[in-house]
Amino acid sequence: MKEQLKIRTKIFAHNCVKLTQSFPNTYLSNHIKGQLIRSSTSVAANYRATCIAQSKPSFIAKISIVIEEVDESHFWLEFAIDENLISKENVTLLLKEASELTSIFMASRKTASSNNQ
Repeated sequence: MKEQLKIRTKIFAHNCVKLTQSFPNTYLSNHIKGQLIRSSTSVAANYRATCIAQSKPSFIAKISIVIEEVDESHFWLEFAIDENLISKENVTLLLKEASELTSIFMASRKTASSNNQ
């Protein structure tokens, strides 16, 4: 499961980066593009850090960052739709993946927190 999630989060990051290449070249668009690239790549990078956490508290702290970043990515995808930078049809799968990843990581944090008490 851990290796599958490493691959999944990396693909999510790649797909978000690829999506931003279709954004227009405006000040707002460039801002959203930068934020989405930063947050989505952070999901993958921070998940890898979670996989090598040296303690339960460290794991919980790191997975919490992953949850924040995937949720932020979801926000920027929605915001790009709201600003008509991209059509909803073009990001439906990415929005679904962000939601699924959020659920997976939240369940993982809950399990780790329960086991840590």
